[in-house]
Amino acid sequence: MGEKAIPIFPCRSIETTWEFYQALGFERTTWQTRPNPHLAVRRGDVELQFFGWKKHDPAASMNMCYITTTDVDTLYEAFRGGLRQALGRVPARGLPRLSALRDMSYGVRQFLLSDPDGLQLRIGQPISDDTRHAPIPEEKVARALHMASLLGDSKGDHRAAARILDRLLGSGEPLTAAERVRALVLRADAAVHLQEWPRFQALATEARAVDVPEPAAPSLADDLRRLSDLEAAAAEP
Repeated sequence: MGEKAIPIFPCRSIETTWEFYQALGFERTTWQTRPNPHLAVRRGDVELQFFGWKKHDPAASMNMCYITTTDVDTLYEAFRGGLRQALGRVPARGLPRLSALRDMSYGVRQFLLSDPDGLQLRIGQPISDDTRHAPIPEEKVARALHMASLLGDSKGDHRAAARILDRLLGSGEPLTAAERVRALVLRADAAVHLQEWPRFQALATEARAVDVPEPAAPSLADDLRRLSDLEAAAAEP
């Protein structure tokens, strides 16, 4: 006997929700407007269902769903491309929004996707057999980068992340080129969320100007891709 769980989430409009998931490559499997609005979508083995509720408040949403994949990089690029085609950009703040793709400290490579109604999809691929949280680094720079990423990406506390990064960048602590780029991009990410536009432009310009040795460049691919998305978000009218 086999079982399968399919979550059902609230949305303000099944029309708007369908447009969003269609851009991500989902197919529509159920569409009902009366007596109760209901939508079901599927992409591969991922199935989500939604019910219409006009009083739903996206800003107060605590709805989440974790999705595992065997190829998170390909899925991330597919979602980025679909959102860019549908919206003209990759949304980096507000709703909907797409986070950076990162290697997490608990053996998972993942990204976060929030839909127009505040449903957060956490999408990850195990990259280690050990999925326990690694100890917080003791070295000052590594610790600051770890905590800033954790606070900004996982907890959405962009002000706290900004404070940590401002202390690091203003401390005079020697940073490698890769560490400096990573810190600047993380701080630029916080600046976009906090709508600190002049500060964002300065951070982005500084990050682009860092002379990164060729051997270190591949390790910054995720960061530089995120910076490109942030620059597009900052250019919004």
